[in-house]
Amino acid sequence: MLKLVRLALTAAIVTAIVVRLRRRARMPEKEPAPPPPPRTSWGGPMGLVWAAIAAVVAVVLAVAVIPTESQEAEAARYRAYQAEQDALTAELLAQESARAMAVPTGPVATTVPTGFGGTPAPTGDSTPTPAAGPTGACTRTGQVTVRPISPRVQAAVNRQWRRIERWLRANAPRTHTTLARPARARTIAIAEAQMGLSFPDDLRASLLRHNGVSGQGRFTVAGAELWDVRRIRDEWRADCARDGRPGRIIPFGDAMEADPDGGVRGAPFAGAGQGTVGPRSYHAMLRDVAEALEQGGPVYGRRPAVQNGSLEWVKAP
Repeated sequence: MLKLVRLALTAAIVTAIVVRLRRRARMPEKEPAPPPPPRTSWGGPMGLVWAAIAAVVAVVLAVAVIPTESQEAEAARYRAYQAEQDALTAELLAQESARAMAVPTGPVATTVPTGFGGTPAPTGDSTPTPAAGPTGACTRTGQVTVRPISPRVQAAVNRQWRRIERWLRANAPRTHTTLARPARARTIAIAEAQMGLSFPDDLRASLLRHNGVSGQGRFTVAGAELWDVRRIRDEWRADCARDGRPGRIIPFGDAMEADPDGGVRGAPFAGAGQGTVGPRSYHAMLRDVAEALEQGGPVYGRRPAVQNGSLEWVKAP
Protein backbone atom coordinates (compact mmCIF):
# COMPACT_ATOMS: atom_id res chain seq x y z
CA MET A 1 0.00 0.00 0.00
CA LEU A 2 2.81 2.45 0.89
CA LYS A 3 4.51 1.69 -2.41
CA LEU A 4 1.32 2.61 -4.30
CA VAL A 5 0.95 5.87 -2.36
CA ARG A 6 4.61 6.79 -3.00
CA LEU A 7 4.18 5.97 -6.70
CA ALA A 8 1.05 8.14 -6.96
CA LEU A 9 2.71 11.06 -5.19
CA THR A 10 5.81 10.79 -7.40
CA ALA A 11 3.70 10.76 -10.57
CA ALA A 12 1.67 13.76 -9.42
CA ILE A 13 4.76 15.78 -8.49
CA VAL A 14 6.42 15.01 -11.84
CA THR A 15 3.23 16.12 -13.61
CA ALA A 16 3.21 19.40 -11.69
CA ILE A 17 6.86 20.06 -12.59
CA VAL A 18 6.20 19.35 -16.29
CA VAL A 19 3.19 21.74 -16.35
CA ARG A 20 5.25 24.52 -14.75
CA LEU A 21 8.16 24.01 -17.17
CA ARG A 22 5.86 24.09 -20.18
CA ARG A 23 4.24 27.33 -19.01
CA ARG A 24 7.64 28.91 -18.50
CA ALA A 25 8.78 27.81 -21.97
CA ARG A 26 5.75 29.57 -23.60
CA MET A 27 6.36 32.90 -21.86
CA PRO A 28 7.82 35.69 -24.18
CA GLU A 29 11.29 36.95 -23.50
CA LYS A 30 10.83 40.31 -21.80
CA GLU A 31 11.74 42.09 -18.69
CA PRO A 32 10.72 39.86 -15.86
CA ALA A 33 7.76 41.18 -13.98
CA PRO A 34 7.67 41.22 -10.24
CA PRO A 35 6.37 37.93 -8.88
CA PRO A 36 2.67 37.90 -8.04
CA PRO A 37 1.62 37.52 -4.44
CA PRO A 38 1.33 33.88 -3.32
CA ARG A 39 -2.04 32.35 -3.91
CA THR A 40 -3.89 31.01 -0.93
CA SER A 41 -6.76 29.35 -2.73
CA TRP A 42 -7.15 26.26 -4.89
CA GLY A 43 -7.89 28.38 -8.01
CA GLY A 44 -5.83 28.38 -11.17
CA PRO A 45 -3.96 25.62 -12.99
CA MET A 46 -1.73 24.69 -10.07
CA GLY A 47 -4.77 24.38 -7.86
CA LEU A 48 -6.21 21.89 -10.31
CA VAL A 49 -2.92 19.98 -10.31
CA TRP A 50 -2.86 19.69 -6.54
CA ALA A 51 -6.53 18.71 -6.53
CA ALA A 52 -5.66 15.95 -8.99
CA ILE A 53 -2.83 14.82 -6.72
CA ALA A 54 -5.21 14.62 -3.77
CA ALA A 55 -7.73 12.68 -5.84
CA VAL A 56 -5.11 10.15 -7.00
CA VAL A 57 -3.91 9.59 -3.43
CA ALA A 58 -7.49 9.14 -2.21
CA VAL A 59 -8.23 6.57 -4.93
CA VAL A 60 -5.03 4.64 -4.19
CA LEU A 61 -5.81 4.55 -0.47
CA ALA A 62 -9.39 3.44 -1.13
CA VAL A 63 -8.24 0.61 -3.41
CA ALA A 64 -5.60 -0.49 -0.92
CA VAL A 65 -7.99 -0.82 2.01
CA ILE A 66 -10.71 -2.67 0.07
CA PRO A 67 -10.06 -6.43 0.47
CA THR A 68 -9.67 -8.38 -2.74
CA GLU A 69 -11.57 -11.56 -3.51
CA SER A 70 -8.51 -13.71 -2.75
CA GLN A 71 -8.00 -11.92 0.57
CA GLU A 72 -11.62 -12.50 1.52
CA ALA A 73 -11.33 -16.18 0.58
CA GLU A 74 -8.15 -16.55 2.65
CA ALA A 75 -9.84 -14.87 5.62
CA ALA A 76 -12.81 -17.23 5.28
CA ARG A 77 -10.49 -20.26 5.21
CA TYR A 78 -8.69 -19.00 8.31
CA ARG A 79 -12.00 -18.53 10.17
CA ALA A 80 -13.11 -22.03 9.18
CA TYR A 81 -9.80 -23.51 10.36
CA GLN A 82 -10.01 -21.70 13.71
CA ALA A 83 -13.58 -22.96 14.16
CA GLU A 84 -12.43 -26.52 13.40
CA GLN A 85 -9.59 -26.24 15.90
CA ASP A 86 -11.92 -24.84 18.56
CA ALA A 87 -14.37 -27.68 17.96
CA LEU A 88 -11.61 -30.30 18.22
CA THR A 89 -10.27 -28.88 21.47
CA ALA A 90 -13.79 -28.62 22.89
CA GLU A 91 -14.47 -32.25 21.94
CA LEU A 92 -11.30 -33.48 23.60
CA LEU A 93 -11.99 -31.46 26.75
CA ALA A 94 -15.58 -32.71 26.87
CA GLN A 95 -14.35 -36.30 26.72
CA GLU A 96 -11.98 -35.60 29.60
CA SER A 97 -14.82 -34.14 31.67
CA ALA A 98 -17.10 -37.10 30.93
CA ARG A 99 -14.46 -39.57 32.04
CA ALA A 100 -13.69 -37.54 35.14
CA MET A 101 -17.36 -37.71 36.19
CA ALA A 102 -17.22 -41.50 35.84
CA VAL A 103 -14.26 -41.83 38.22
CA PRO A 104 -15.37 -43.40 41.54
CA THR A 105 -14.82 -41.41 44.70
CA GLY A 106 -12.23 -42.48 47.24
CA PRO A 107 -8.52 -43.15 47.00
CA VAL A 108 -8.69 -44.13 43.31
CA ALA A 109 -9.73 -40.61 42.29
CA THR A 110 -6.54 -39.16 43.72
CA THR A 111 -4.19 -41.64 42.03
CA VAL A 112 -1.40 -39.92 40.14
CA PRO A 113 -1.90 -40.61 36.41
CA THR A 114 0.75 -42.83 34.90
CA GLY A 115 1.90 -43.69 31.44
CA PHE A 116 2.29 -47.16 30.05
CA GLY A 117 4.46 -49.47 32.12
CA GLY A 118 3.79 -47.50 35.30
CA THR A 119 5.96 -44.56 34.24
CA PRO A 120 4.89 -41.39 36.07
CA ALA A 121 3.32 -38.77 33.86
CA PRO A 122 5.55 -35.77 33.15
CA THR A 123 5.36 -32.84 35.51
CA GLY A 124 5.78 -29.14 34.93
CA ASP A 125 3.41 -26.67 33.28
CA SER A 126 0.43 -29.01 33.18
CA THR A 127 -3.28 -29.22 33.80
CA PRO A 128 -3.96 -32.18 36.13
CA THR A 129 -6.96 -34.38 35.40
CA PRO A 130 -8.33 -37.28 37.43
CA ALA A 131 -7.06 -40.79 36.89
CA ALA A 132 -8.76 -42.92 34.29
CA GLY A 133 -11.86 -44.79 35.32
CA PRO A 134 -12.91 -48.24 34.15
CA THR A 135 -13.44 -47.11 30.54
CA GLY A 136 -11.03 -49.50 28.79
CA ALA A 137 -7.32 -49.53 28.13
CA CYS A 138 -7.76 -47.75 24.80
CA THR A 139 -9.44 -44.71 26.36
CA ARG A 140 -7.12 -43.07 28.82
CA THR A 141 -6.99 -39.87 30.82
CA GLY A 142 -3.69 -38.48 32.03
CA GLN A 143 -2.16 -35.12 32.76
CA VAL A 144 -2.50 -32.59 29.96
CA THR A 145 1.03 -31.21 29.73
CA VAL A 146 2.15 -28.77 27.06
CA ARG A 147 5.78 -29.78 26.84
CA PRO A 148 8.41 -27.45 25.37
CA ILE A 149 10.10 -28.46 22.13
CA SER A 150 13.84 -28.18 21.67
CA PRO A 151 14.50 -24.97 19.69
CA ARG A 152 17.10 -26.87 17.67
CA VAL A 153 14.56 -29.53 16.66
CA GLN A 154 11.90 -26.91 15.92
CA ALA A 155 14.28 -24.95 13.69
CA ALA A 156 15.44 -28.10 11.88
CA VAL A 157 11.89 -29.27 11.13
CA ASN A 158 10.80 -25.79 9.99
CA ARG A 159 13.83 -25.61 7.70
CA GLN A 160 12.79 -28.80 5.89
CA TRP A 161 9.19 -27.65 5.64
CA ARG A 162 10.31 -24.33 4.12
CA ARG A 163 12.21 -26.26 1.42
CA ILE A 164 9.12 -28.35 0.68
CA GLU A 165 6.79 -25.33 0.70
CA ARG A 166 9.07 -23.33 -1.59
CA TRP A 167 9.21 -26.16 -4.15
CA LEU A 168 5.46 -26.73 -4.03
CA ARG A 169 4.68 -23.03 -4.51
CA ALA A 170 6.90 -22.90 -7.57
CA ASN A 171 6.03 -26.26 -9.15
CA ALA A 172 2.83 -27.72 -7.66
CA PRO A 173 0.71 -24.82 -6.37
CA ARG A 174 -2.46 -26.90 -6.09
CA THR A 175 -0.72 -29.33 -3.74
CA HIS A 176 0.75 -26.44 -1.77
CA THR A 177 -2.76 -25.28 -0.86
CA THR A 178 -3.50 -28.65 0.77
CA LEU A 179 -0.98 -28.11 3.58
CA ALA A 180 -3.09 -27.52 6.68
CA ARG A 181 -2.60 -24.72 9.18
CA PRO A 182 -0.71 -25.35 12.43
CA ALA A 183 -2.15 -27.46 15.21
CA ARG A 184 -2.38 -26.01 18.70
CA ALA A 185 0.12 -27.12 21.29
CA ARG A 186 -2.65 -27.85 23.81
CA THR A 187 -4.54 -29.99 21.30
CA ILE A 188 -1.43 -32.13 20.85
CA ALA A 189 -0.99 -32.33 24.63
CA ILE A 190 -4.59 -33.52 25.10
CA ALA A 191 -4.13 -36.24 22.48
CA GLU A 192 -0.92 -37.35 24.19
CA ALA A 193 -2.76 -37.56 27.53
CA GLN A 194 -5.58 -39.58 25.99
CA MET A 195 -3.12 -41.99 24.40
CA GLY A 196 -0.76 -42.12 27.36
CA LEU A 197 2.16 -41.46 25.01
CA SER A 198 4.57 -38.63 24.31
CA PHE A 199 4.95 -37.67 20.66
CA PRO A 200 8.56 -37.27 19.46
CA ASP A 201 9.69 -33.65 19.33
CA ASP A 202 10.08 -33.58 15.56
CA LEU A 203 6.56 -34.97 15.05
CA ARG A 204 5.13 -32.29 17.36
CA ALA A 205 7.18 -29.61 15.60
CA SER A 206 5.78 -30.77 12.24
CA LEU A 207 2.18 -30.71 13.53
CA LEU A 208 2.78 -27.19 14.82
CA ARG A 209 3.78 -26.26 11.25
CA HIS A 210 1.10 -28.20 9.36
CA ASN A 211 -1.65 -30.17 11.08
CA GLY A 212 -1.84 -32.79 8.36
CA VAL A 213 -3.27 -32.09 4.89
CA SER A 214 -6.71 -31.50 3.42
CA GLY A 215 -8.42 -31.14 0.05
CA GLN A 216 -7.92 -32.69 -3.37
CA GLY A 217 -4.44 -33.55 -4.65
CA ARG A 218 -3.07 -33.68 -1.12
CA PHE A 219 0.60 -33.54 -0.30
CA THR A 220 2.00 -36.99 0.47
CA VAL A 221 5.27 -38.61 1.43
CA ALA A 222 6.00 -40.87 -1.54
CA GLY A 223 2.25 -41.43 -1.85
CA ALA A 224 1.46 -41.72 1.87
CA GLU A 225 -0.75 -39.04 3.42
CA LEU A 226 0.19 -37.29 6.67
CA TRP A 227 -2.53 -37.19 9.36
CA ASP A 228 -3.69 -34.47 11.72
CA VAL A 229 -3.81 -34.75 15.53
CA ARG A 230 -7.38 -36.09 15.64
CA ARG A 231 -6.66 -38.78 13.05
CA ILE A 232 -3.48 -39.84 14.87
CA ARG A 233 -5.40 -40.32 18.11
CA ASP A 234 -8.32 -42.13 16.46
CA GLU A 235 -6.07 -44.49 14.48
CA TRP A 236 -4.10 -45.32 17.64
CA ARG A 237 -7.36 -46.18 19.41
CA ALA A 238 -8.43 -48.37 16.49
CA ASP A 239 -5.09 -50.21 16.58
CA CYS A 240 -5.42 -50.61 20.33
CA ALA A 241 -8.93 -52.06 20.04
CA ARG A 242 -7.85 -54.46 17.29
CA ASP A 243 -4.81 -55.71 19.21
CA GLY A 244 -6.66 -55.82 22.53
CA ARG A 245 -3.99 -53.77 24.29
CA PRO A 246 -2.49 -50.29 24.08
CA GLY A 247 0.70 -49.94 22.12
CA ARG A 248 3.62 -47.55 22.21
CA ILE A 249 3.74 -47.00 18.46
CA ILE A 250 2.25 -43.73 17.12
CA PRO A 251 0.61 -43.91 13.67
CA PHE A 252 1.11 -40.58 11.89
CA GLY A 253 0.17 -41.33 8.27
CA ASP A 254 -0.98 -43.95 5.79
CA ALA A 255 0.86 -47.15 6.85
CA MET A 256 3.46 -45.00 8.64
CA GLU A 257 4.23 -44.98 12.33
CA ALA A 258 6.79 -43.69 14.82
CA ASP A 259 8.06 -45.13 18.06
CA PRO A 260 8.60 -43.00 21.18
CA ASP A 261 12.33 -42.90 20.45
CA GLY A 262 11.66 -41.09 17.16
CA GLY A 263 12.31 -43.81 14.58
CA VAL A 264 9.81 -44.21 11.72
CA ARG A 265 8.77 -47.20 9.67
CA GLY A 266 6.00 -48.34 7.38
CA ALA A 267 5.00 -49.61 3.96
CA PRO A 268 5.99 -46.45 2.02
CA PHE A 269 9.62 -47.00 3.04
CA ALA A 270 9.77 -50.50 1.55
CA GLY A 271 11.13 -49.02 -1.69
CA ALA A 272 14.26 -47.91 0.16
CA GLY A 273 15.54 -51.49 0.17
CA GLN A 274 15.43 -51.83 3.96
CA GLY A 275 12.11 -53.58 4.37
CA THR A 276 9.67 -51.29 6.13
CA VAL A 277 12.34 -49.62 8.23
CA GLY A 278 12.38 -45.95 7.33
CA PRO A 279 14.72 -43.08 8.15
CA ARG A 280 15.97 -42.67 11.68
CA SER A 281 13.57 -39.82 12.50
CA TYR A 282 10.54 -37.86 11.30
CA HIS A 283 12.86 -34.93 10.57
CA ALA A 284 15.07 -37.15 8.42
CA MET A 285 11.98 -38.24 6.47
CA LEU A 286 11.08 -34.59 5.71
CA ARG A 287 14.69 -33.93 4.69
CA ASP A 288 14.67 -36.90 2.30
CA VAL A 289 11.45 -35.66 0.71
CA ALA A 290 12.78 -32.09 0.39
CA GLU A 291 15.94 -33.30 -1.35
CA ALA A 292 13.95 -35.51 -3.73
CA LEU A 293 11.72 -32.57 -4.69
CA GLU A 294 14.60 -30.16 -5.24
CA GLN A 295 16.77 -32.64 -7.17
CA GLY A 296 14.02 -34.58 -8.93
CA GLY A 297 15.52 -37.83 -7.72
CA PRO A 298 13.93 -40.89 -6.16
CA VAL A 299 12.96 -41.28 -2.53
CA TYR A 300 11.62 -44.52 -1.02
CA GLY A 301 11.35 -46.05 -4.49
CA ARG A 302 9.41 -43.15 -6.03
CA ARG A 303 10.23 -39.88 -7.71
CA PRO A 304 8.22 -36.63 -7.86
CA ALA A 305 6.21 -35.56 -10.87
CA VAL A 306 3.71 -32.75 -11.48
CA GLN A 307 0.36 -33.12 -13.21
CA ASN A 308 -1.94 -30.08 -13.58
CA GLY A 309 -0.28 -28.26 -10.71
CA SER A 310 -0.44 -31.25 -8.34
CA LEU A 311 2.41 -33.33 -6.98
CA GLU A 312 2.39 -37.01 -7.90
CA TRP A 313 4.81 -39.77 -6.97
CA VAL A 314 5.63 -42.26 -9.71
CA LYS A 315 7.56 -45.48 -9.35
CA ALA A 316 11.24 -44.91 -9.83
CA PRO A 317 12.92 -47.02 -12.55
